[in-house]
Amino acid sequence: MANSSPSFTISFIGGGNMARALVGGLVAADHAADAITVADPDADQRAALARDTGVRTQADNRAAVSTQRVVVLAVKPQVMDRVLEDIAPALGSQTVVVSIAAGVTLARLEAALGRDRAIVRAMPNTPALFGAGMTGLVANPACSRDDRNLAEQIFSAAGDIAWLDDEALMDVVTAVSGSGPAYFFALTEHLAEAGTSAGLAPELAARLARQTAVGAGVMLNHSDLDAGELRRRVTSPGGTTAAALAQLADDGLKQLVDRAVDAGVRRGRELGAG
Repeated sequence: MANSSPSFTISFIGGGNMARALVGGLVAADHAADAITVADPDADQRAALARDTGVRTQADNRAAVSTQRVVVLAVKPQVMDRVLEDIAPALGSQTVVVSIAAGVTLARLEAALGRDRAIVRAMPNTPALFGAGMTGLVANPACSRDDRNLAEQIFSAAGDIAWLDDEALMDVVTAVSGSGPAYFFALTEHLAEAGTSAGLAPELAARLARQTAVGAGVMLNHSDLDAGELRRRVTSPGGTTAAALAQLADDGLKQLVDRAVDAGVRRGRELGAG
């Protein structure tokens, strides 16, 4: 996706996989690499980021945020309070702070940075590594339209985005799309194992399961039909697909997914409590 807007200065606090995905998306969208700084305590991580993307790197969080238009907090929820305490005195008055930490609420961020600070809470997912991410976003009242546009540019460079009006739904976004790729990986893993148990060579079973998952995703992405209608169209009455789906229904697949999402929502709220 081309970025037609001028590059703005941005720092990432934390240089893990998600930060790398977002940096890669920005650079691929023609955002100037020298306008991006990544702060991380790991020297090897910093060296790899600089080598692979051309961005600036920094060991010191405060030095990394002092003049930036946007600061993205790409750290674990468990260390967020310490990071906020560290960077709060160094932030510029116009800096927008974006957090991608699961469960960390706007109120918790405002308590450390001030209610007049423009803050966006975001929940991307790992397919952002390949430009196929999905990110839910919610902003506090201090965010202007321009502030929101900056957040959109960051995350749309790595996939699709959706703004929420109700922050309480962010824990649901986390459980559905934030954690969701792992559910599909688990299904693919178990499908391959079932194929192996039924007689296929493990390598062939894994190949069949993987490509089927890829193909289903492509169909979902390129079809105007929803998932339910696509399912119905590949299910012939009395056929093998119908038999397999009936077994999944009898074993409570829908209820299992409901419980899994509910568990993810509850855990997100626990993380938000600090």
